[in-house]
Amino acid sequence: MTSEIVWRLGVFFAVLLAVALAEHWRPKRQLTFAKSKRWTRNLALVVANTLALRLFVPFTAASVAIYATQQDIGLFNWLNLPFYWQVILSVIVLDLIIYGQHVVFHYVPWLWRLHKVHHIDQDIDVTTGLRFHPLEIIISALIKCSAVWLLGVPFLAVVLFEILLNATALFNHGNLRLPHNVDRVLRKLLVTPDMHRVHHSTRVIETNSNFGFNLSCWDYLFKTYRAQPKAGHQAMKIGLSAYPDAQKTGFWWLLVLPFKRQATRNPSTANNTTQSDQPDQSGQPK
Repeated sequence: MTSEIVWRLGVFFAVLLAVALAEHWRPKRQLTFAKSKRWTRNLALVVANTLALRLFVPFTAASVAIYATQQDIGLFNWLNLPFYWQVILSVIVLDLIIYGQHVVFHYVPWLWRLHKVHHIDQDIDVTTGLRFHPLEIIISALIKCSAVWLLGVPFLAVVLFEILLNATALFNHGNLRLPHNVDRVLRKLLVTPDMHRVHHSTRVIETNSNFGFNLSCWDYLFKTYRAQPKAGHQAMKIGLSAYPDAQKTGFWWLLVLPFKRQATRNPSTANNTTQSDQPDQSGQPK
């Protein structure tokens, strides 16, 4: 367990540093808000999420995997598959579950209230990949642990999956300018920054696309893939239309945001866009 934590933290900080440096050297977009304020707010959420998990989830996916193996619980512990296939299939299925979870968080209203904390960031960079409400993190951890229990995911697969998920979430939220040919090839397998940036558009039809965090195949398979933003990566608006001044708000405001009354629709937008393109002023994707 100790080595697992060391590996996870080591890769996490290495990728965080690498993406942050790459953003500085080769940014895709000019940031519109002070990085110091955004980073302080986003990293404060990381601290809050870590504390919330320690307080309210007294187990980890890795510990659940060890227990499931010891007690012969779960699908992969009952199937007579070679160990390497158990690991490969576990990582793939867990990634599918995270994709499905992401879709559900967009379409179930009370879950969207939590998830929109991630989406109101009006710039997108490596720290956006860390910006989640503590309640969303707790629910996500419980879903992941339940999946590990039911599937009987091996400990090694959990460690590999956690490392991959954290690394790719940091990478695909990065404000990175990848060569077009590299992006075109890479997104056939993995979610790239250009691919995921579309998901952070204020246009609802784009917000409700490109849900993957790691493997890109799920968006192709379930028809949620959108290649590029309509306005282009430089002109597209990031965030949610209902929160145009979200960057002026603080850490505590983000914590109570899900419990605030929803904003009302701005009728001035009603005749300017088609229904599929119209930003939802309540912050709720259609």
